[in-house]
Amino acid sequence: MPTPLPVLSSDAGFAARSAAFYAALFILSGIVLPFFPLWLKAKGVDAALIGIVLAAPQIVRVFAIPLATANADRKDALRGTIVALSALGVAGYALVASVEGSLLILLAFALTSFATTPVMPLLETYTLRGLGARGRAYGPVRLWGSVAFIGGLFGAGFAADVMPARNLIWLIVAASAVALVMAVNLEAVSARETAPEAAPRPRRGLLRDRAFLAVAVSAGLTQASHSVYYAFSALDWRHAGLDGTVIAALWALGVIAEIILFAVSSRLPAFLTPSRLLIAGGAGAVLRWTVMAFDPPTMLLPLLQLLHAMSFGMTYLGALFFTHRHAPPGQAATAQGYLAVVLGVTAAFATALSGWLYGAFGDKAYAAMALVAVVGCAYGAVADRAARRATGDVA
Repeated sequence: MPTPLPVLSSDAGFAARSAAFYAALFILSGIVLPFFPLWLKAKGVDAALIGIVLAAPQIVRVFAIPLATANADRKDALRGTIVALSALGVAGYALVASVEGSLLILLAFALTSFATTPVMPLLETYTLRGLGARGRAYGPVRLWGSVAFIGGLFGAGFAADVMPARNLIWLIVAASAVALVMAVNLEAVSARETAPEAAPRPRRGLLRDRAFLAVAVSAGLTQASHSVYYAFSALDWRHAGLDGTVIAALWALGVIAEIILFAVSSRLPAFLTPSRLLIAGGAGAVLRWTVMAFDPPTMLLPLLQLLHAMSFGMTYLGALFFTHRHAPPGQAATAQGYLAVVLGVTAAFATALSGWLYGAFGDKAYAAMALVAVVGCAYGAVADRAARRATGDVA
């Protein structure tokens, strides 16, 4: 007799616990992305080296993610792996806070990244698997991460105005500790916990799938085009006279647009397949960074931030949904790991380069990011053609 599916826990309970962990992780991201560079500058790290430090997680993930995701698939231990890595992340950020000197900061942050970078692809696999088995949509759960990101932004923005920048690292340590608590609160899921009608069909390996490879490159390039924005927008806007709260508000506008997209993601028109979402995301990035390269007036920045729903949101959903639907049986975490590695490699190069570009050209560095997004958009078109040619595949 076939092994029966395990008894599923409450649909609402699983969704709530997953949403809480997303929220905790994105509070952490809301502090790290815009304000970790401010802490680095306060510690005496120059602009070029800031780019290298921020690239460290992208380099490390190339090795850390395949190890963690393959282990989670092999042992069918998504939750246990997430909890262990979250605990190591708390210890790692405490180490970063304690060291002095640019080289030691770089080494400590790289070590921390071995634990922290695999958590998101593992969580995506965990959530998609559990929600799929319970017949619930992904977007309404994931959006709570984006909502919490705004909270992290404003909290850190306020803190940046009232406390020395050298103390911002302790907000990161505290937020990582909260994420660990939420990880422990997650329910266990199993690879067998999948609705029969949602089970992926056997297919050839993803690394030989032209459509998947084109999707990964497209998403990697479009997401990498955000590197100057992530690393230097806070420094740039502060130099222009904007305070921490205004900077947080600008970042929040982009995330609000992203939240709206996630909320309606299950009701997007049928023609917006995952590969076509990548094309739209790349086009939004091209427009966004082209305008940013011309030093737009402050009053135009809110409108440009709303394009985050395309440049990030559509790219993110397109790559995530495509990978989930194309994952061979029993390799869901591994498939997300492959995608994350490609994203990491492209982001590492772009982030390291962004420090030199911004130091040499200032706002004009965004023009290079626009060119990167053009190529990402083109690969999205390649993925769309390949997906439509693959008989029986879902684009």
